[in-house]
Amino acid sequence: MRRRIIIVTAVHGPSAPFLAEAHASLRAQELPDGWDWHWVIQEDGKGCDVAPHVPADERVTFRQGRAGGPGVARTMALAHADGEYVKVLDADDQLTPGVLARDLAALEGNPGIGWATSRVLDLLPDGSTVGFEGDPDDGPIERGAVLEYWKANGYRAQVHPASLFVRRDLLLALGGWMALPASEDTGLLLAMNAVSRGWFSSDVGLRYRKWPGQATGQAAHTDAAEHATRMSVVEARSRALESFQWGHPVSPC
Repeated sequence: MRRRIIIVTAVHGPSAPFLAEAHASLRAQELPDGWDWHWVIQEDGKGCDVAPHVPADERVTFRQGRAGGPGVARTMALAHADGEYVKVLDADDQLTPGVLARDLAALEGNPGIGWATSRVLDLLPDGSTVGFEGDPDDGPIERGAVLEYWKANGYRAQVHPASLFVRRDLLLALGGWMALPASEDTGLLLAMNAVSRGWFSSDVGLRYRKWPGQATGQAAHTDAAEHATRMSVVEARSRALESFQWGHPVSPC
């Protein structure tokens, strides 16, 4: 019996034309024997603009639902996540060759690791790429480390939530992505790090597209009052999880 990695993608009309490039980056992945991937594309809404761009591939499932933002769409996609691991891939981003195999090796080789992330490069409109400063060393990320860095560095995590690979049971236990208008992926990242060690790969795993239509490029994303509210609830959730002293993997009684 083959085992599966579920790729979860939230999409809306403006980002749908990029699905072909995301699909190409998936098809370029090589996995160990006995493994394959299943791509669940969840439209944030019920329009007519996305379906024509969904790849004709038996490994792809396309669903639509009531609009609620990317976090809601990804969480709804979990209803079709029939594998042990979940990998995030935004509709306008691209995986780099080998990243799924590296993520899988990190978690299969260490039951105490709940999630993995990779180095990310911004993909600019002219096709060039730019890296980030402050990437951690290759290897494990201890519980609480992401929150402390995030607090000390202007609410910027040292690892990118768009590159997340996570155990499905851990993702479900935390309720999926946060119910926020933005920063829902950062909220999930901090929650995971509150209860589980992670892993960072210094090999580039994602090309993160920068373009005028992306949600993080809109004025509403940087509204000061809303941003402060989002950061407050993201931190409060992480602190609360820390205080419960619950951890993944769960220790036997």
